[in-house]
Amino acid sequence: MPMYQVKPVSGDMEVDLPTCMYKLPSFHDLGALRDIVINANPAQPPLTLLVLHSLLCQRYRVLSTVHVHSSVTDVPPQLLSCLGPRHADSYARHMFQLGFTLIWKDVPKVQMKFSVQNMCPIEGEANVARFLFKLLAPYPSDPAAATLVDSWLDTAFFQLAEGSAKERAAVLRALNSALGRNPWLSGPEFSLADVACYCCVLQTGSAASTPANVQRWIKSCDNLGHFGPAKRLLQ
Repeated sequence: MPMYQVKPVSGDMEVDLPTCMYKLPSFHDLGALRDIVINANPAQPPLTLLVLHSLLCQRYRVLSTVHVHSSVTDVPPQLLSCLGPRHADSYARHMFQLGFTLIWKDVPKVQMKFSVQNMCPIEGEANVARFLFKLLAPYPSDPAAATLVDSWLDTAFFQLAEGSAKERAAVLRALNSALGRNPWLSGPEFSLADVACYCCVLQTGSAASTPANVQRWIKSCDNLGHFGPAKRLLQ
């Protein structure tokens, strides 16, 4: 005799299968503000997240604030104003769809919390960038295209931003080769791969010495107007 039995299910039965790990709430209604809280080290400003914040402000009504944790001192003025001027309606939270709070704090890596019940914090600039970009556009449905974007993100943050001079040179050659085949890193359309790689090229100070295809791509990125926050922070 088995320890327990599962009775067979008969008849027509519809089951809703999950399509993702968690479902993001809708932001399109005022009065249901959702909070994004990011901890970042001022010694390593997350340029990618500043660019994505700017893009979010074009899509949603965003309440943006910057704070300084007691673990850090002497935060430069440009970091205190990196999310732009305080909104005139900032006293009325119900007027916004999304809250974006950046806290300059002594942390080893970027940390993010989002107001979805039971959601674990997200760590690492690349992972936070993936999450924020999904609020702007769906990730590629084609597994090969999604893998390509993820591969460029890892290359940007682990080899270009943190790698040796030899690794950076290899990444620039790979960028040049990819951009010789397509206008953008993941194909015909601008994607998160372009945001991450552009910011890391900018942050490493190697933009002026890049190969021809990369130079053309940098100009194309500049023409989009998305990268002003990142460029101003490095001036």
